[in-house]
Amino acid sequence: MAEPMGILENLLKRYPVLSECRNDILKAYEILVECYEKGNKVLVAGNGGSAADAEHIVGELMKGFMKRRELPKEVKVLISEKNSELGSVLAEKLQGALPAIALPSQTSLFTAFVNDVDADLVFAQQVLGYGKAGDVFIGITTSGNSSNIIYAAYLAKILGVKTIGLTGRAGGRLKELCDVTIRVPADSTPYVQELHLPVYHALCTMVEDRFFS
Repeated sequence: MAEPMGILENLLKRYPVLSECRNDILKAYEILVECYEKGNKVLVAGNGGSAADAEHIVGELMKGFMKRRELPKEVKVLISEKNSELGSVLAEKLQGALPAIALPSQTSLFTAFVNDVDADLVFAQQVLGYGKAGDVFIGITTSGNSSNIIYAAYLAKILGVKTIGLTGRAGGRLKELCDVTIRVPADSTPYVQELHLPVYHALCTMVEDRFFS
């Protein structure tokens, strides 16, 4: 736990304005650790710039971020033993992954559901399809009031999926639905997004350090 705490303190030293979010960032970290310790996955959603943030978070979780994440020796052996030509390349170059899915990235499903059913419910449909008890849903909305994030967070709670919100100062409706909501101290959308990035970078670094030390 010492190193993750050092990462958090470094974040707050570089961004003192985020000091008021310290406890919520730590709680979000603990939720993510519990998820991955139990072999579960993370679902991430947002709109516009926050959709890009969702993809960014998944990119940091699914491959080496601050560490190379070399595969365990026994996994390398398993990959290589049936076909050394193919397996040796995989064993050498693949990296440990923390399972995560960016919901806005699924263009065909996304547009089909928006066109055929209801745009406000598209993330909820994905949570219904992917979400299992013990998973985590991260909803990113600067206002805290994006309807498609609200519906998805509500359904996640019903399914036993833990919920983390990333919002601006007010937190909107999302703060009432999530297990923890990190409300960065800004109100303007671009300023909120500017503070979301160092927060989720720190979280991804902390979780990576916990599982790939």
